[in-house]
Formats: sequence, structure tokens, C-alpha cells
Amino acid sequence: MDILTASLLGSICISMFCLSGSATDLDYAGALEKSLLFFEGQRSGKLPANQRVTWRGDSGLSDGSSYHVDLVGGYYDAGDNVKFGLPMAFTITMLSWSVIEFGNLMPQQVEHARAAVRWGSDYLLKAATATPDTLYVQVADPYMDHKCWERPEDMDTPRNVYKVSAQNPGSDIAAETAAALAAASIVFRESDPSYSSRLLQAAKKVFDFADRYRGSYSDSLSSVVCPFYCSYSGYHDELLWGASWLHAASEDTSYMGYIQSNGHTLGAEDDDYSFSWDDKRVGTKVLLSKGFLMNKIDGLQLYKVHSDNYICFLVPGTPSSQAQYTPGGLLYKGSESNTQYVTSTAFLLLTYAKYLSNNGGVTTCGTTTVTYANLISLAKTQVDYILGKNPARMSYMVGFGERYPQHVHHRGSSLPSKHAHPNPIGCNEGFQYLYSGSPNPNTMVGAILGGPDSRDNFSDDRNDYQQSEPATYINAPLVGALAFFAATPVAG
Repeated sequence: MDILTASLLGSICISMFCLSGSATDLDYAGALEKSLLFFEGQRSGKLPANQRVTWRGDSGLSDGSSYHVDLVGGYYDAGDNVKFGLPMAFTITMLSWSVIEFGNLMPQQVEHARAAVRWGSDYLLKAATATPDTLYVQVADPYMDHKCWERPEDMDTPRNVYKVSAQNPGSDIAAETAAALAAASIVFRESDPSYSSRLLQAAKKVFDFADRYRGSYSDSLSSVVCPFYCSYSGYHDELLWGASWLHAASEDTSYMGYIQSNGHTLGAEDDDYSFSWDDKRVGTKVLLSKGFLMNKIDGLQLYKVHSDNYICFLVPGTPSSQAQYTPGGLLYKGSESNTQYVTSTAFLLLTYAKYLSNNGGVTTCGTTTVTYANLISLAKTQVDYILGKNPARMSYMVGFGERYPQHVHHRGSSLPSKHAHPNPIGCNEGFQYLYSGSPNPNTMVGAILGGPDSRDNFSDDRNDYQQSEPATYINAPLVGALAFFAATPVAG
């Protein structure tokens, strides 16, 4: 058991709150189970015999076939039927990081967590290895898909395949895919060494491809990926992120050399306060700070310094605190799917607290001392808000708590299932369900929705995708956070 886990399972009072053995009033273990169940509802491909979300069926079984490549499987990113590679890869990286840091705290759910990782890593492995110097990055024309409201099982829209190559590079999406494969290789290192090795070897090749043929996939694929998942931050952040994960996953010292040689030009000294499928800078700093805080690698002290800057930006009451919170206490970054920033921030707070606890447990923000317990406390307020401790008394995880959203912006969930309505529901016919005032017929258990606005208001309107659409990359970081709180009673 690591230092942080051992200390938190005791009964001690630190700084802002008391850590004790008393039970909490939120069922974090139940929320963890549901958060993983959500990924089964997002599956594309041939569903397994042990599929628990039974209102879903097989879909996308010929994906890639017209291009003579097998791209069956993977995840739909959100409420539509497109397989977008950049958010999918980030989802797998974050699911993997959740298991790496907190898998020992979720013994009853770790197999489901590994299964969620593998459903995505299997797909990414195929996408990365099917054709030399090519990465397949997307299935489906998003414009045609969005013109229809239909179940994935009924899809009749074009399943176009998009790729990046030496001639049309995509360093951002390729390096994120390398990060995902490398992180997943750590997840399976002990349980499936052969698979882990395959993932790592693929990760190395994809990273080399990303680094050698530099360019943004947004430039290469333009309107096919923009405005949906444009790489607004560019590709430098992903190159450093990918190298960091390969350093973590392998014994190859060349990746440390790459980080030290290229860090400055790739954003190591940029202070950024948003961590998402697009911008990996602060996530990279926290990940690399582990090398300094836990492994005493002096060359990585820079990343600890900038991780501290991030913490000082977030924690209310410090001299450099600038983060915006709603009146009810939710971190607020933007109107579209704001909870993606909340879950990723909560994860980074807990992960950095774990690393920090191995090196004195304290950092400073000007004249203010911030302990690792402060970080846990802040993370808890964010997780608790999502689970229902908020002014609206609304859980933003579907199926959790007494009150949660009923009108989810999600095609499969809002349309009758194939069991209830065996005949196909056409492209335009489905829109009656989008605009219906009735609750979704299929409960999307575990889905975290985009969440309330800057004043804590939430409309529960299926047509308001900014607030009511779930996404895999919202859930993925929360898996680790929920595992932590399920195993670590925190009174506060």
C-alpha cells in the first residue's frame, strides 16, 4: 500500500478537514460501478456475451471494410454515432491512468475497468498497425451522422474512414494514440504480459510516426474533424505527453532524453490551467512531477514547479488563485460540457496529492501553505457536486441518486431499443424522439452529463447538448477519483 493510501485509511486530522474511518453519505462505490457501466453503453462493434447494458446491440460491424481495413469496435465518443479518434485515445489514456494510480483501491471493479480500457485499446491497436506509416483516426462523416437521429444499430449513414499519414500528418492524434497505447500497456503488464508488449511496441512506432512527420491533424483533415474535435492547442503538447507515457511504460532511457531535449520547445514551461482531450500540458506536468517527487529525478523538478503553479491557480484563497467557481462551488471553465474539466481536474488533484505525499505532503503558494489534504478536499467538493451535493440537489450522473436528468442528449438512450421496437427507425423519423418531452426510454446509467451553467442552472433539455450530452472523456478521469473516495473515507 502506498504512503498516501496508508495514511488516509487511518484516522488523522490535517489542515482543512479530518480524514477518518467514518462512513460518508455518498455511495462512491456505487457511483464507481455505474461510471464503468457507462462505457458498455458506448461500445461499437460486436458486443460480448457478458455485455451488461442489454438495451444496446451490435453496431458498426462493417466499419473499415470498404477501405479493406478492420476498424470494428471502439467507442462512440458521446451522443452520436461517430468514432472520433482524438477523444477516444484520450479516454483510454485517462481510463488507464485511473487504473494505474487507483486500481488497487477498486478490487471489485478493476476487471470492469480493465475491460473498458481494452475495448478501446484493441481498436486503437488495429487503427495504428493496419497500414505502415498510417493511423486511422475516424469512422463516419460527422455532418451526415448529425443530420440523422438514429440508433447505432440502425445506422445507414456513410461510414467513411479518415487517416493521417506521412503526406498528411497528424502529430497530435498520433502522439495521443501513442500515449493511450503506452498507458494501457502498464495496465496489462501483469495480467496479460503478451498483450502489454504488443501495446508498447505499437505505441513506440506510433510515437515515432508522430514525431517524424510533424503537423496537426486539423490541418490535414480540416472540416472532417473541425469544429468537432479541432486540435486547438496544436500538437506540441501531445508530443511531450506521448513521450512522458512512453517513459513511464518502458525502460527505454531515450524517452527521458527526448523530454529533456525537447521539453522547452514543446511547452514544458507554459503554464496552462485546462486539461482536456485537446490540451495535455498540465496533465503532462503532473505526470512528470512523479519522477521528481517519488523517484527523485532532479531533471524533472521543473515539472513539479509548474504543477505547483497549477495547484495555486486552482485552490481558493491562495495569492494566485484565479479559477472560476459557480456560486454552488463547481469549477467552471466553459458552457459546453463543463464537467469534462471538473472530472479531469479532480483526478489531477488526487493524483498530485498522492505524489506530493511522498515528498513532505506540502507545497506553497506565495505565503500560503497548501497540503496534499487540501487538494483532496477540493477534489471531493467537485466529485460531490457532480453526485448531487449542489444547489439543485441534482445528480449529474444518470442513474445515481434520487434525482438525475431524464432527457439525455444521446441517440441510443433516447430512442426505443431494438428489443422494444425491432423495426428500423429511419434517419428523420428519429427526430420525434429528440424533441419529445418524455424521459429517455433507456437509462444511460453512469453517464456524466455536461452539467449546469455558471450560475448552477440546469435545464434537463435533450436538445441542449452543451448541458445534457454525456461523453467518454468526461467519465474516464472520474473513475480514478471515485475509486479513491470509495476506498478512502473523508469527512469534510
